[in-house]
Amino acid sequence: MIQMQTMLKVADNSGAKLVRCINVLGPSNRAEGVIGDIVVASVRKRLPTSDIEKGEIVRGVIVRTRRPYRRKDGTFVRFDDNAIVLINPAGEPIGTRVFGPVARELRDKKMMRIISLAPEVL
Repeated sequence: MIQMQTMLKVADNSGAKLVRCINVLGPSNRAEGVIGDIVVASVRKRLPTSDIEKGEIVRGVIVRTRRPYRRKDGTFVRFDDNAIVLINPAGEPIGTRVFGPVARELRDKKMMRIISLAPEVL
């Protein structure tokens, strides 16, 4: 469950390392995001050689959450951290690599490029 002010790790090599969630996109009555949702975030930490500046507003897809996520078959999946992959306005990842596992629910949300870059899909 990702909501406003949540700090998220960036799970790709785009140059940003830590972002703060500003808004979860979707219906206006939704206050939190789950795996596969798109969020608007502000960059808090970055690599010194990065093209992304501190304070820049970016969009990203939630790929991992600490809160257990219930699947349709009744099982729960939970990760060690909250993480996103930064995307461009077309919905494609900015980075060329994705670090750590990602959830299978991204396949249902048509995020196939992120699935193909990930080393492990849980």
